[in-house]
Amino acid sequence: MRPLDEKETTMVFEKLFKFTGPNLKHLLERPAVEGPDPEPGRYCLRLHKNRVYYASEALVRRATAVARPRLAAVGTPIGKFTHHGSFHLTVHALDLLAAHARRRVWLKPDTERSFLFGNSVPKSSLARITENTKSGDGVVVMSMSDVPLGFGIAARSAQDCRKADTNAVVVLHQADAGEYLRKEEELM
Repeated sequence: MRPLDEKETTMVFEKLFKFTGPNLKHLLERPAVEGPDPEPGRYCLRLHKNRVYYASEALVRRATAVARPRLAAVGTPIGKFTHHGSFHLTVHALDLLAAHARRRVWLKPDTERSFLFGNSVPKSSLARITENTKSGDGVVVMSMSDVPLGFGIAARSAQDCRKADTNAVVVLHQADAGEYLRKEEELM
């Protein structure tokens, strides 16, 4: 387990910024609430076996006492680096993204299952969308009861969605809560 180098940090922050925007600073600057220490410090990002973890500094300090081969994970895994060196957010980052997201999309209740099976979101499934969403923005997909279901990339702007055909794709699927069941072995 080690801190991210400059190139890795840039890649992770660019991906997170796509979803959180200026709220990214709140992700790392907020005081940590986990750990046995009276002053657990703040949150930080660490790399272990090509996976990026979001953990409190107190937890990271305690994890240094464990040998690398025996250390399974520390904190919340938010993404991984591929063999080609690109960074992908995983479904584990959903809670962090939902809490700090700047763009959201709400689905109709009868169409949530389709998204949870790994399909992209067509306009017919859309109940609401955050105003001034642009094509290419990262969006968090929510149920009408404000439960985060997953995240993806906006394929159309909010204004284009009004004019689009009912079968037109509005959000390109990236990750959803159904992956916990579909890719159980892969996520560990």
